[in-house]
Amino acid sequence: MTALVEHPSGLRGNGPPTRIPGTPLEPRRSSERRVTLWVRRHRRTIVWLAPILVVTGLVQAINLGGSPARIDDEGTYTAQAWSLLNLGQLTHYTYWYDHPPLGWLQIAAWEGLTGGFQRYSISVVAAREAMVVAALVSVALLWFLARRIGIGRAAATVATVIFAVSPLALQFHRTVYLDNVATPWLLSSLLLASTRKRQLIGFAGAAAALGIAVLSKETYLLALPLVAWLMWKNARPETRRYTLSVAGSILVLIGGSYLLLALVKGELFPGPNHTSLIGGVRFQLGARSSSGSIFAPDSLSRKTIDEWFQLDPVLVVVAPLAAAAGIFVRRTRPFALALLVLIAIMFRPGGYLPVPYVIMLLPLASLVIAGVSEVAVRRMRGRSGFRKAPNLLWIGAMTAAVVITVPLWGAQLRGFWLADLDSASRQAESWVETNIPKDSRLIVDDSMWVDLVRSGFARDNVIWFYKLDSDTAIEKQNPNSWRDSDYVITTKSMTSSPNAASADSAIASSTIVASFGTGDQRVEVRKIEPNGAAAAMRAEAAAEAARADSGNQLTRNSRLMISTANLKRFDAGQVDQRITISLGELASNGAVSVADLPIVPGEEGLSFRQVVIASVNGQPMVSNGRLTSAARSLISSLGGRLAPEKVTPTPDGVTLTFSVTAPDAITQ
Repeated sequence: MTALVEHPSGLRGNGPPTRIPGTPLEPRRSSERRVTLWVRRHRRTIVWLAPILVVTGLVQAINLGGSPARIDDEGTYTAQAWSLLNLGQLTHYTYWYDHPPLGWLQIAAWEGLTGGFQRYSISVVAAREAMVVAALVSVALLWFLARRIGIGRAAATVATVIFAVSPLALQFHRTVYLDNVATPWLLSSLLLASTRKRQLIGFAGAAAALGIAVLSKETYLLALPLVAWLMWKNARPETRRYTLSVAGSILVLIGGSYLLLALVKGELFPGPNHTSLIGGVRFQLGARSSSGSIFAPDSLSRKTIDEWFQLDPVLVVVAPLAAAAGIFVRRTRPFALALLVLIAIMFRPGGYLPVPYVIMLLPLASLVIAGVSEVAVRRMRGRSGFRKAPNLLWIGAMTAAVVITVPLWGAQLRGFWLADLDSASRQAESWVETNIPKDSRLIVDDSMWVDLVRSGFARDNVIWFYKLDSDTAIEKQNPNSWRDSDYVITTKSMTSSPNAASADSAIASSTIVASFGTGDQRVEVRKIEPNGAAAAMRAEAAAEAARADSGNQLTRNSRLMISTANLKRFDAGQVDQRITISLGELASNGAVSVADLPIVPGEEGLSFRQVVIASVNGQPMVSNGRLTSAARSLISSLGGRLAPEKVTPTPDGVTLTFSVTAPDAITQ
């Protein structure tokens, strides 16, 4: 309660009441004052950091679903997060300890709290939203880490700009990778390990954060030496043994929780009819296919490095140079050495190089580049002769890098903001949801798995292509492997995967029923022929011949009124035989006017299965936007196999759309 007192002069004023010492402020005024004091104390930090966070959010979020194109790995982590929320399971298939589950558990937490899967029609885009949040948190932590190790505000801002805006960073930060989930935890660990106050709490927090990072993505265990070095370097000698022991114990306990999970499930050791943690570790460390040498032009490692270089050649070249120079700068030495070690690991013979491996390198590279550049600028002052030359050389190199980078980044960023590399996948999904019966069995890229299940396909009937050859539960459900499926939807992820033998066989033994996009973005929907590729080719050839034969007969009917261009399509065997037979039956009883043979989007170059009938015996099919009685009579006459799947009134007439599932059933 605020007390009013008289002024020492004895006069009562109209100003604000005076508080008696020891009397508490009102809660609202107290909180407002604390906020005001905090803002004043940190106003310089806010002025520098706030714009970077705004820029990061905009750069990451603009056209989030358009670029980059969806890939299979994104779909896997998205589906695992979705299964946690909707199925109550760690994964949508058998969990086999390929990665610790904490990464997609955090994605699931974000989606559950924000309703992301309900707000987005494309599930992967919902998961990408979580990646934007991770990027924003990482930028803030990187800025504070730079300040903690003695880098100035301007240089810290440069580090965050590199980390947030580089096309290489943007490509991978937008993509749903577990590495993006782990990065904020790694930066938190490095920040806490660099503390000089309250070190027991700080080091304990650093160990906990590193443990969470490792359980989000196991490769982040490679950062353990860096975190340990920072703790050792910053610890007070008199308490070093105690604080480091506590930190080590916490890290072991958190890591042990993963072992405990496997032990409780009875899956720690290999055994019959179940996966195991030790089996997963063996695969990751020894059984996984090598990416080959970086120096081999056709190796996966070389292709991965080439992809990084294509996105941002300047950063790829400057980062190792900065790491080498950073060894001679005290404040950047731990991070520079860690960066060099991580780069050296890529050159190990016979190893596996994950495509998102670069994500862990990006914050270290950004920090070292900014730190070394700042030191070079500072050392230019007051030095001359030989000692000045290296700093002048570095500043010149960085100036040249900026000159090259600005237009390069500008062009790349425009591509990220304007390109729609996902349109083919969206169109394919829409086509499948509209044209394929929901009881069909599909072999798919995992990036479509959640969307197709949400659209009404049975969970067990939407099969991730990778699991056909790697999951015993799927093998039991599909004893004939790919032959038990009806369609395969191909993407670059599927056709370029080295672990898709069954999917490759399905593709070879199928015919295209719809296709979307071109080049790397091309997506094909293919009907599977269980009897193999030769049978598929024979069936397609027989169907085309039957279409041409019936089409030739129809075109000789003088009662059919149709354009010359469409008439040629019948002669060439390009029109679905159900249309040909239906028109033939109608023309046998009177004149039939066909307005058009529209092609279904995605079916360009394939047989036509839509026809627009304008009139029959002079009676229009549509009047005032509605079907006439003549049209209804026509439709009722087309029963059995000739029944259209969809009837749509249009200004030109009634459009009959026949099912894609059995276009040549009449001849069989």
